[in-house]
Amino acid sequence: MNIVDVWAQIPTVRFAQVRWLETLRRWTGDLEERLLGGVDLTLEAMNEAGVSIALLSGWHGPQGDLISNAEVANAIDQAPTRFRGLATVDLFDPMGAVRTIRELASDPRFVGVRVVPWLWDLPPNDRRYYPVYVACIEAGLPFCTQIGHTGPLCRSEPGRPIPYLDDVLLDFPELTVVGGHVGYPWIDEVLSLARKYPNFYVDTSAYAVSRLPAALLEFMRGQGRTRVLFGTNWPMLSPSRCLDGFAGLGLDVEAADLFLNQNARRVFKLSV
Repeated sequence: MNIVDVWAQIPTVRFAQVRWLETLRRWTGDLEERLLGGVDLTLEAMNEAGVSIALLSGWHGPQGDLISNAEVANAIDQAPTRFRGLATVDLFDPMGAVRTIRELASDPRFVGVRVVPWLWDLPPNDRRYYPVYVACIEAGLPFCTQIGHTGPLCRSEPGRPIPYLDDVLLDFPELTVVGGHVGYPWIDEVLSLARKYPNFYVDTSAYAVSRLPAALLEFMRGQGRTRVLFGTNWPMLSPSRCLDGFAGLGLDVEAADLFLNQNARRVFKLSV
């Protein structure tokens, strides 16, 4: 299969040691081996599931870099046909964030920017994000974020789509936004935004496809077939686990290819 995974990361030791991973450890059981498995284990998991390209996220929060852009670039260089990067920025350094985006916009290894709201405890309509949005528009890069509740023991409110993401989409109609992790329990809000804004997309990372909400599946089968992207949140979930039950989703051939492959290639302008 020719699958694109739009949310993955190759963790550092710093990332693997953060306290908020404890809840995920309880859910996943075998997470420890994957957390520090590196490029080789990531490629093995991708090959097992037919994933051709994974987008690797940098992570930066108030405590500093957990996975730096340089570390993402280094991982990409080890398998340049299999990985692309989503840059991380420091919301507390707005001009530094703008410079980072402008610099990486000319680096073909990076195809977008990701900020995780719960990590900052700041919803996406906070003023600190707005220079980032302008820089993303200027650079032609999608802005990727997290929507819905949090698995880690952090506040979920910053991931609520309405009013926070609704404000952003109103203020920046030229900004391509990808909301990851489905958006549960606010799935009706997510779908209302997806129907309202042509520049808003949803990815299914952190969910096995067999657990996707029924309303989202109905959207994927019909008018939303061009608006939903496949993701895993590797190493928290493997591609194989995320794809388990895919045949039972009821997607036709076109909808399946759009979900697993073509939507991501179009949104992130992937040429490989």
